[in-house]
Amino acid sequence: METAADESLMHQVRDGDVEALATLFERHHRPLFHFFAQMTGGRETADDLVQDVFFRMLKYKHTYSPDGRFVAWMYQIARNTYTDYQRKRRFEGALPKSPEQTEFESADPEPGIDHRLARGQDIALLRRAFDRLPVEKREILVLSRYQDLKYEEIAEILGCEVGAVKVRVFRAVRQLGDIFNRLSGRRAS
Repeated sequence: METAADESLMHQVRDGDVEALATLFERHHRPLFHFFAQMTGGRETADDLVQDVFFRMLKYKHTYSPDGRFVAWMYQIARNTYTDYQRKRRFEGALPKSPEQTEFESADPEPGIDHRLARGQDIALLRRAFDRLPVEKREILVLSRYQDLKYEEIAEILGCEVGAVKVRVFRAVRQLGDIFNRLSGRRAS
């Protein structure tokens, strides 16, 4: 995902070449969209937050370090954007989620109707369980599982050690499973 070209482009943006930001947008808007869609559950909100990240990248271009890795810097901005969004949402009162929910994709191309119904219920339960996770656990799962970032990259984004990231991912997955089992009435094995 990350290349030296991204860092070179960000240096150009930092030096005043705003056109280079368009190339960075083309390369990174989809992963950012998926990050926000998983965190918020809504496509429209995710689109708005992606736009805000790129606006902030332009506004705070002077904070990009020549030694820094672009993707880590970008996700730090994304995390701040999401935190501000949550704070604003709490301030305005919890707004209902957008009806357009992101869905986990089915791996089965043509399962039987019973299997599809059961799978649909499991997916809905999984989404509800995911939404009940604390924000920091949702975030770590999105970064590691949906954004396919390496633990080293996540550690840089979160400002912690790789071992801490592994522990956080393990605990988040375990808590997600516990919540899912409670919602479905299943016993943990």
